[in-house]
This record gives sequence, C-alpha cells and structure tokens, in this order.
Amino acid sequence: MRIDRADRRDVAGLALLKWQDVPDELTAGRSFDEFTAELAAWWSLHEDTHSAFVARADDGEPVGVAWVAMLPRVPRPGAAHRVSADVQSVFVLPEHRGRGTGRALVAAACAHAVSLGAGRVTVHSSEEAVTLYRGLGFADSPRLLQFLPPTDT
Repeated sequence: MRIDRADRRDVAGLALLKWQDVPDELTAGRSFDEFTAELAAWWSLHEDTHSAFVARADDGEPVGVAWVAMLPRVPRPGAAHRVSADVQSVFVLPEHRGRGTGRALVAAACAHAVSLGAGRVTVHSSEEAVTLYRGLGFADSPRLLQFLPPTDT
C-alpha cells in the first residue's frame, strides 16, 4: 500500500470510494457518472482549499481516502497569515481496514496541513475512529464548540 496526494486523474476513484462510504439509500436511483462529474466540478471550485490523499493497493487501485480542508483565519498583529485545517471524509474499504491504512491517510493529511502552516487540525470523527485519531495526537478540546442549526421536522 502507498499513500499519494490525489490529482484530477483520481476523481473517478475518489468518487467510487465516497459512493461506497454512504448508505445505499443515498445512492439509490442516482447515477454514479453524474456523481463523479459533480465531485469533479466541486473539486475544481475548491482545489485551493481541499486536498485529497489516496491509499493505493499494490495494483494501484484506490482503497482509501482522506481529505483535508485548509481554512484561512483572520489575521492578528504579528500573525498575518493564519490557517487552520479540518480532516474530512476519511474512508477505507472494509477489506483493507485494520492494516494502518486509515492511520497513514490521516497522518499524510495532517502533515500536509502542517506544511502549509496550519496552527490546528480538527476532525469530526465517527465513534469507531476516535481511538485512531487520539493515537495520532488528536485531543478533546474544551474550547472547540459546534453550533447545529435547528432542523425542520
């Protein structure tokens, strides 16, 4: 297995991984080709802020992905170029889990964010992945809060 920074040639593979990462009811009646085009268009609009890292099997096929979003922060005196990062949409095919693939993907995404000057990297984790993130140095923060807008029921 190897980890690469994804590029445009990887869009179909990244789309397939995302397609497999969601419940069947979200893909039912939808076209995979349309989703691939949507992902490609979205990435074109966000290529300055979002990078994807792909895990490849020995045959080169994508088996996992992690995205990292860079968020510019408001300057302050003495720090004109502040940035934070958020790890997003980490997914490894079930048959490739338990081999360190997710850990390697997240580590690559974090290293990329830090190389671009991120002062912090956050993640919204599933319950199952909390241990993985803690093992990579992520910690709970009493000051990082979230606001969830009310939903219509």
